[in-house]
Amino acid sequence: MATLGGVRDAASTEAQLRDFDAHWERHDFGPWILRDPETRHFLGRGGLRHIDVEGRDEVELLYALAADAWGCGYAGELARESLRVAFEILRLPELVCFTLPTNERSVAVMRRAGFQYQRDFLHAGRPHRLHRLRAPS
Repeated sequence: MATLGGVRDAASTEAQLRDFDAHWERHDFGPWILRDPETRHFLGRGGLRHIDVEGRDEVELLYALAADAWGCGYAGELARESLRVAFEILRLPELVCFTLPTNERSVAVMRRAGFQYQRDFLHAGRPHRLHRLRAPS
């Protein structure tokens, strides 16, 4: 969350949850909330969503974790399950994933998941690195 502006206030969180719910209604898939399986403590979010990338509708694999969840393998687990859903269930042809150039941990997750760097671009007024993964043939 450090690269996404930090923890959101209650109003921003509610607005984002409404957006996620609307995405699920429109597309029958969307982001998931990640909780610790034992304590139910909120760890982050991740999954799949439609997003505009330079005027093109793309499906993004996303993950954002609270700092106390970093380094525990949750981002990789979210990525693997998202790929399974995207390619085996939804039969999507490809996915994108992107992050700030300085977010080395996120880039490492993308690479381990099989994403390939495509190009730099601006998202939300900030430079990002766009990665793409095509469905296995």
